[in-house]
Amino acid sequence: MPIDLRSGPVQRPVVSREEWLAARKALLEKEKTFTRLRDDLSRQRREMPWVKVEKPYVFEGPNGRETLADLFENRSQLVVYHFMFNPEWDQGCPHCSFWADNFNPNAVHLKHRDVTLVAVSRAPLAKIEPFRKRMGWSFKWVSSFGNDFNYDYQVSFRPGDLQAGPVVYNYANTKMAPSTEDREGVSVFYKDEGGAVFHTYSTYARGLDMLNTAYNYLDLVPKGRDEGNLEFTQAWVRHHDRYEG
Repeated sequence: MPIDLRSGPVQRPVVSREEWLAARKALLEKEKTFTRLRDDLSRQRREMPWVKVEKPYVFEGPNGRETLADLFENRSQLVVYHFMFNPEWDQGCPHCSFWADNFNPNAVHLKHRDVTLVAVSRAPLAKIEPFRKRMGWSFKWVSSFGNDFNYDYQVSFRPGDLQAGPVVYNYANTKMAPSTEDREGVSVFYKDEGGAVFHTYSTYARGLDMLNTAYNYLDLVPKGRDEGNLEFTQAWVRHHDRYEG
């Protein structure tokens, strides 16, 4: 029997069309202020200083072995989604998959704005490829198995570090369960005309919200994300081919 994770009904005051319009216009002013603040924050994000990437990372992908510079293809900007897929797992994280369902339709548009989108996981390519095909995804996905990429960008943690105490995640010391060897994140890189690669930005946890179209839709509806009474945030999320009913 399908598990119903929905909460009960909601109700708000019912008013005349005129009263509703007045409330909507008042909220619109706040939305416009938020939009201007978001635009300014995005500008500040783009103006952050860069760090040159010196380590020679090599990944395994559909095209064989590729360096970080190779992943840009013929573009100067690279967005990497750090997809949680532990080498011991048989399938990728359902929550990262929730985000990855947004990649296919956006990757083609990004290519026409000088941006390449790539997913990176620690799982070997032999596990990534069957899962990618099962999910019907065509975006590029490579394996960092055997290199330090995920560790260096603070989305993966060695068992000894987890047992020793807090690890750095989202720019703060964070206590994680010993089994939490991987977390989600996005990192951005730039390649100049001479081929040098620079790390420009990384974000983690709630910083990824803007990249999930479904959450943006849910934020519009009366119940919102409706996750407050769940065992944990996103307890309702399944791989898109595993929902019941």
